[in-house]
Amino acid sequence: MPSLKFIRTRIASVKSTQKITRAMKLVSAARLRRAQDAIVAARPYANALATAVAELVARAGADAHPLMYVRPAERVAVIMLTSDRGLAGGFNANVFRSLTRFQGEGQPGAGKETSLFVVGRKGRDYYRRRKATIRQDWPSPTGDTAANLAKELARQAVDAFESGAVDAVYLAFNEFKSAIAQRTLIEQLIPVPAPPPTPDAGGNIDFVYEPSRGDVISTLIPLYIESQIYRALLESVASEFGARMTAMDSATTNARDMIGSLTLQYNRARQAAITKELMEIVGGAEALKG
Repeated sequence: MPSLKFIRTRIASVKSTQKITRAMKLVSAARLRRAQDAIVAARPYANALATAVAELVARAGADAHPLMYVRPAERVAVIMLTSDRGLAGGFNANVFRSLTRFQGEGQPGAGKETSLFVVGRKGRDYYRRRKATIRQDWPSPTGDTAANLAKELARQAVDAFESGAVDAVYLAFNEFKSAIAQRTLIEQLIPVPAPPPTPDAGGNIDFVYEPSRGDVISTLIPLYIESQIYRALLESVASEFGARMTAMDSATTNARDMIGSLTLQYNRARQAAITKELMEIVGGAEALKG
């Protein structure tokens, strides 16, 4: 049986860890609220712009803009959104697994030469160890820096596609559902995907463009790409805080249970030590009487 000193040391250590996990949970919960407000505010604009671009692509055709050209995809790039820190449950591991599935047989990335734009130090370190081709990496953004990072990512993704360095660009991230639920997605970003045909879409009727169709498309398509990246960054930030809050809540609960178990073990060991000492005293007293 472990000594009383060892058990006391374990209890003190677990209590110290519990304080850290509880503090991290509270910090993540506070930051999650701000991140959740940001993504809720950004979604309507991003969805409305995506709908407008989808209708535009359906009517204008795939030859209306260079970023809509579909060519044989031999080289693809994936923008991976991960975090700078761990202790967030399966937040990063889910994105890594999604890329592995993406490259599996029968999937869009199967047999393709894949390069990465990596956001977050966890993703950078993970793929560096595996000798993956990383075009560039950035630290994970905050809500305040996400807009600037979205512009930079959009610029580099567009440049890579237009130069012919890659034939398609995908976006891999965790979509925020709630504090305890995130969904990992890989979405095609470039070429801008055409929407599925619908019988009531009015695809044979084109818009009236002002000043011209080319000017409207040339303005909306890059704006659409940037807005999708910006939305994904905000989704990833909110998902990270939600995953970390959930993980730290579980860790705090586990620490409480462990403290209770160790305290019970300590009391039993202390009771056994006291009983042993009493028996020794009684035995000594009986020996003196004899």
